[in-house]
Amino acid sequence: MTLYPKLILDALSTVRYPGTRRNLVEAEMIDDDLRIDGMAVSFSIVFPKLPDPFMKSVIKAAEAAIHTYISPDVSVTVGTKSLQAARPEPGKMLPGVRNIIAVSSGKGGVGKSTVAANLAVALSAAGYETGLLDADIFGPSQPKMFGLENARIFAEEKDGRQLLIPALKYGVKMLSIGFFVNPDTATLWRGGMASNALKQLIADANWGQLDYLVLDTPPGTSDIHLTLLQNLAITGAVIVSTPQQVALADARKGIDMYRNEKVNVPILGLVENMAWFTPAELPENRYYLFGRGGVEQLAEKMQVPLLGQIPIVQSICESGDDGEPAALKAETLTGRAFRTLARAVVEAVEKRNSTLPPTEIVGMKQA
Repeated sequence: MTLYPKLILDALSTVRYPGTRRNLVEAEMIDDDLRIDGMAVSFSIVFPKLPDPFMKSVIKAAEAAIHTYISPDVSVTVGTKSLQAARPEPGKMLPGVRNIIAVSSGKGGVGKSTVAANLAVALSAAGYETGLLDADIFGPSQPKMFGLENARIFAEEKDGRQLLIPALKYGVKMLSIGFFVNPDTATLWRGGMASNALKQLIADANWGQLDYLVLDTPPGTSDIHLTLLQNLAITGAVIVSTPQQVALADARKGIDMYRNEKVNVPILGLVENMAWFTPAELPENRYYLFGRGGVEQLAEKMQVPLLGQIPIVQSICESGDDGEPAALKAETLTGRAFRTLARAVVEAVEKRNSTLPPTEIVGMKQA
């Protein structure tokens, strides 16, 4: 028997790519590297992107088609290619980002997302190229805080890949899973689905050159944190807590997660949110509703800086609900507090970078 290209292609034309009505030849999925050597044939199948969920089944079907329609004696070697360039490997996903700051909290309800949003805005106002990644997959809030609930996210081709274009507002580049899900519907995803979605927001987006990328992480410790640690070399973590004892106990757990010997992400410092209440009509008065000095004492005990204290002012909630972060107004009490926080974070990052080696990603086997 003599093998020739048309014979091979005719056999492969009996194989359909799942979900379409076209066969591999019609869909132009057979690359032009078809080679024949006696009774041995080799070729590559071009998939939309790799990894492809149907890759193994399509390869087996292609081999079976040649053995069925030509001869079981044909030796078949099938390679794979992708129309889209491969995603960068973990640790190299954001080559243009100088510093990655994880804003975390041990528990929900302490204002972590508010701090993350205002920190990003304050860094941008200080002249730094800044990005904000809403990594809270199950409770995204940054679109609301930036007034971008109805924003449409587009993609562009760059270096052979289709990359998402982050939304841009207040000088901050921002992406959130909230742009892609129904805000009125619960996101019922298993851990693997959530982690894959997060990887897309990180690696399949055109973040460009940034001085700082702020990560708004979910409260507590979860698969999402592990995904971040396995894919990004995080410069340092900022832990947010209120003065309440229950919040402080959870903040210790957050610190311990980053200090774990398998993680080893430096703690840049703590932020005390809801430190005191100041009425608008009595701007000099302070009422310590949740206790006083708790976060400061924890910072001393854990030997990390207290980066800032953010008071409770009604305008903070109103600003977040209106999509205008408080840090935009430098003349207000909260605006000054967040801009002071941004300066403290910059100083902590510079000190960290001058005294410690770069953070390494967490290896899969270590996790």
